[in-house]
Amino acid sequence: MKLPKISSSIIGLIIANIIPLGGVFFLGWDASVIVLLYWAENLVIGFYNILKIVALRFYSRASILDELFTIPFFCLHYGAFCAVHGYLLMVLFHMADGPASLIPKQTGAGPLAFIQILVSVIISLWRARPPGMEWTIAVLFLSHGFSFIQNYLGKKEYNSFTAMKLLIQPYKRIFILHLTVVAGAVLIKMCGSPIALLCALVLFKICVDVFLHIKERNLHMQE
Repeated sequence: MKLPKISSSIIGLIIANIIPLGGVFFLGWDASVIVLLYWAENLVIGFYNILKIVALRFYSRASILDELFTIPFFCLHYGAFCAVHGYLLMVLFHMADGPASLIPKQTGAGPLAFIQILVSVIISLWRARPPGMEWTIAVLFLSHGFSFIQNYLGKKEYNSFTAMKLLIQPYKRIFILHLTVVAGAVLIKMCGSPIALLCALVLFKICVDVFLHIKERNLHMQE
């Protein structure tokens, strides 16, 4: 029986996701740190999604009007989602001191208030990060960047996308993954974050990531 081909982007994805196990074994990371890392990965995904929208202009001749609407709207909407998500994680896992102070006292900025919250959450969580987390985030950043170059640009996946499709594309992964990861992390935290369960959480995330990655590639091949 012929085994399915494992692409270099999948290998990079697996390696990037295995690294947190080093933090679990050698740096004493608990469930809250793992969840924080995966939340930070959402910001990386959002960054590359903006690059995907920009690339449409150069590779598939997308309308400049579409991009002028899509990019600001995505930054506001996705930024608000990440801000609320990060804030709730801070409260749920007690990741940083005084999360209530992150909410702006004046709401005159409207939707931009969520961007203020996002910036405050990022700064607060960055200051409270455990040792070694910045290197793990850097590896995740490189992994997603490699996939962007190899698949989106190299294999011309941009032909399967429009600006509106990219507007909602990151949410599919986040909703599926984070509902299960956060629920699992809460249970693990209640159990005292034993190493075996933390390893199971990381391995589960790897399996879901690889499944979603392959599914996304297959969808593009069919279009």
